[in-house]
Amino acid sequence: MALVLGVDSSTQSCKVVVRDADTGELVRSGRASHPDGTEIDPRHWWDALQQALEDAGGLDGVEALAVGGQQHGMVCLDGSGAVVRDALLWNDTRSAQAAAEMVDELGAEGWAEATGVVPVASITLTKLRWLAQNEPENARRTAAVCLPHDWLTWRLRGGPDSLGFDELVTDRSDASGTGYFDGATYRLDLLERFFGATPAVPRVLGPAEWVDGPDGIRVGAGAGDNAAAGLGVDAGDDVVVSLGTSGTVFARAGQRSQDASGLVAGFSDATGAYLPLTATLNASRVLDATRRLLGVDHDELGRLALAAEPGAGGLVVVPYLEGERTPNLPDATGALHGWTLRSGTRENLARAAVEGMLYAQRFALEAMRAQGVSATGVTLIGGAAQSEAVCRIAAQVFEVPVSVPEPGEYVADGAARQAAWALRGGDTPPSWTHAGAPERYEAEPAPAAWERFQEAAQRHLDRVPE
Repeated sequence: MALVLGVDSSTQSCKVVVRDADTGELVRSGRASHPDGTEIDPRHWWDALQQALEDAGGLDGVEALAVGGQQHGMVCLDGSGAVVRDALLWNDTRSAQAAAEMVDELGAEGWAEATGVVPVASITLTKLRWLAQNEPENARRTAAVCLPHDWLTWRLRGGPDSLGFDELVTDRSDASGTGYFDGATYRLDLLERFFGATPAVPRVLGPAEWVDGPDGIRVGAGAGDNAAAGLGVDAGDDVVVSLGTSGTVFARAGQRSQDASGLVAGFSDATGAYLPLTATLNASRVLDATRRLLGVDHDELGRLALAAEPGAGGLVVVPYLEGERTPNLPDATGALHGWTLRSGTRENLARAAVEGMLYAQRFALEAMRAQGVSATGVTLIGGAAQSEAVCRIAAQVFEVPVSVPEPGEYVADGAARQAAWALRGGDTPPSWTHAGAPERYEAEPAPAAWERFQEAAQRHLDRVPE
């Protein structure tokens, strides 16, 4: 049996899966936690990876591996390969002003055309601009810049002790989130313009390309987390809606999105195509907050929600509890609309919370459709997708069939599948047979509920100053 290994180095933890290269059957797994925070010494990722590998039985029998990781994180290296400063993660917002300045300077249309991404604080180049403006000495020391998955791949292969910067490698999906990659090549002119220098950047590998790793193991290109998850669930033409603490909506596409509104990022995927993507700040946290308010657990919240009719009797939750990114309302708060003596029941509030969380993703889905993405089905993943109520109501909200795959470590699974692709070769990733058929949900649409949500959400947009 040939084994492949996939890594998911996320914000919170490192997960490792070891799978049969031909069937995808899970053989063993491991995990370890990362420290909290929006900036971190990358050595914690390395230590967690070693711990997760040990937990998974090490590299014994593994013939190929690949690393999936959180996108956008800024890892700066000095001339010796040492880390210059703690990495700034995607969720570090100190570069928000830098992002606004960059959009003003080049224009939203200019950015959309150049890279497919209108800068926000999460994007790597905004963090580099912040570094140049606020820590100029650290900026001057920066001889190379890479992303979390790039750095871990390099360390696994022997960097910096036995590998130079010419052996830093990445893939299109992760590079597309930097703000200085156009889907095919680096835009070093943008790096020079907004950072003030052109440090070394990783070489971009093709989807099935590999480089030498430890003990003769092939090391695949790896991927950004969303692209790896797309490969892990094998969603095909479905739009993927991921419901974690925050939400993402993405799909495989044949061309790069160029959305000057900034709602849809024109990322690349892990197969050689593109990955238009939207992100929301509020997903499962909406259910957590409502559960605490009602004094129930998640199972009871779901039971209450399913006891109410679609549309929750006119009760509407606008779930911008921590501001929102899609639409861009960083200072917004949540709101409850349509509360009457008749609508104000526990069941309706539970239903309205689930619907509100999902309608926020529907808003993102409609932005994707405006960019030409076809949405004839939705693959639902993430922690909240384990709720029967969420899955059933999702079919009503999205107005298309909803498929829910078996629970899994989708990012690590996608990295493992990519490793199998590097091992076996071919024009497409291998088809794995281990997974059972996904659960499928269909429901009658509730267009009046969607209209009420849009009207309520528009009140937030109307408050935004010109």
